[in-house]
This record gives sequence, C-alpha cells and structure tokens, in this order.
Amino acid sequence: MRLCPIAGGLLALLLAAPAWGNDTMAEFGTRGLSFVRSDWIEMQSEDLFVSPEEIRITYTFRNTGQDDEDVLVAFPMPDIEGSMNFMTSVPTEDPDNLFGFSTRFEGKAIEAELYSYAFAAGIERTDYLRQHEIPLPPQLTATQDAVNALDDATKREMRQLGLLMATEYDDNGATKTDYTPIWTLRSTYGWKERFPAGKTVTVEHRYKPSVGGTTGVTFMNDGGGTPERLAEVRQKYCLDDDIVKRVKASAIKNGDYTDYPFRESWISYIWSTGANWAGTIGRFTLTVDKGSSKNLVSFCGENVRKIGPTTFQMSATDWSPPYGRELDILLLEPRDP
Repeated sequence: MRLCPIAGGLLALLLAAPAWGNDTMAEFGTRGLSFVRSDWIEMQSEDLFVSPEEIRITYTFRNTGQDDEDVLVAFPMPDIEGSMNFMTSVPTEDPDNLFGFSTRFEGKAIEAELYSYAFAAGIERTDYLRQHEIPLPPQLTATQDAVNALDDATKREMRQLGLLMATEYDDNGATKTDYTPIWTLRSTYGWKERFPAGKTVTVEHRYKPSVGGTTGVTFMNDGGGTPERLAEVRQKYCLDDDIVKRVKASAIKNGDYTDYPFRESWISYIWSTGANWAGTIGRFTLTVDKGSSKNLVSFCGENVRKIGPTTFQMSATDWSPPYGRELDILLLEPRDP
C-alpha cells in the first residue's frame, strides 16, 4: 500500500478590502478537495453547489491501481490575520470551526483533527497564547475580551513579541490604550482514509462561505465607480450588458450623486489548484443559487442554463478547471434606496 497525501479544503487566500467604503467586507476564497499528485486515483465526478448560505461538494473517486491507497486527507483553513480594521467576512464565531466545516467519507461522518498554530513576526506563539488562556482566532470577540483582561505587564510583553498592536486615545483628558490581536492563525483539518484498489468511493463536504460585499454598487461610473472598476467586474464575473442596463435603469438621482439601490456581494471558490488527480474530471456539475428570485447574479461558466427560479447550472464531461480563472460570483440584492 502507498501513502498518498491529499491537501484541500478552505483556502489561504485573503483578498484585501476594496477602497470604496468602510462598510465593505472582503471575502476569503475557498476551495475543494485537491491532491498532491496521484497517478492512480481518478475523479469520476464532482458536483459543486454554491449559495450565499452554503457550499456543498460531492466527489466520486476511483482507485484504478493494483494496491489500496492509504490517503492522508487535509483541509487547510484560510490564514486569518489579526488587524486593527478586521474587515474580512468570517462566517461563524466558533473558534474550533470558523467555517462550519463538515465532511463525510462513504456516507460516514468524519471526525477530523484540527491543527491550529499562531504566528507573529514569523515565530510560532501557540503555546504562549494557550498559557494565557487566549483563543487562537485573532478576530473573535472572545479573543479581544481575553486580551483586555490581561495585566499591563503581559500586554506590554505581547506587544514586544508582535502579538498585539497598541492604540492610544484620549478619554475625557486621560490617555488610554487599546490592544488589538495581530497574529496570524493557520489551521488544518486532517485524517487518514483508505481508497481501495479497483473501488469507487464518495467524499462529501460542506461549509459556510465567506461572503464579501458592500452596501452599494461599485462599478457604475456615476455611482462612485470608475471605468476601470467596470472593466474589472466585466472580466472577473463575465458581467453582461443586460445586468448593467438593469442596474442603470434603477438609478435614483440625489443631487450630483446617483444611487443604485442594490447590495453587492461576492463569493470566491478556488478550483485551479485542485487538479492533481489522475486525468480530468469525468463529469463536472456546478449549481449556483442566487438566494432570491429578485437578486441578480453573474459568473463565468460554460453553457450555463437556468434550472429554477434562483438556480443556474453548468455541466461538462472530461473537464479541467480553467487555467488562471477561479469561480468568482457576483450577487446584486435589491435594497431600499
């Protein structure tokens, strides 16, 4: 039997918050299962479902080799960096499962082990934080509360170690200091599975997506956007003229400013780094649910068709993720002017 590592799951790509408003939340791109190269395990099918509430992925794999494959399965979570202005969407406040991640192998729920490590200035400080009973995710309210409860000497030490950033401010004539966690959390779920020789197995996982967004429309020139932003959105989301016209028709003039009454949201799914199994994906299906029939949605795909009031689907055979292009979804939700 061979030991074949697999890596996959929730990506370590953090998109910076755009510059068009302090109400903007950036999204984490997330990904599915990926292999460190296997010449024997083929992906016979992948069914990917994406909505603002949930991402679900079901794979079928077949081990075409003569031997069973003992496979190390790993789902890296995104790197999460503490910041003075944490403006990136994290779906939950659960310190052990920020994305509500779960997985099944052959229909059986998997109890994966979570490995979490905290780094500051390139040095691991996991044990240090645990000794002081501080949660590892830097963005949680519970983490900030634990930091605030520390004595002043420990706070100064953590600042010297690069774990905290201090901000001084005036409070009725008195100078006070706030301390913000700025370490980086790196986490991975992992377990071992056996892919039997000559057999087909099913792997499923699901989690809550990181949905970025802003309260306005960023790509209309007279609504605060620029021609460059419109060109970027057209390229990234395959935005067509019909949606631009529908948004433009909703315009409400307010002096020199034009309001377009939509909320703009973004979901990213990284699929290009997962194509390391043997051959192409035999059958690939993508289903995107825009959430409400009133919402507008745009994404790049091949032969996409509408299959329901809120769902769109593309199917392909012998499919490989497109080189240099991930799945990026734009949602436009109507809002009150």
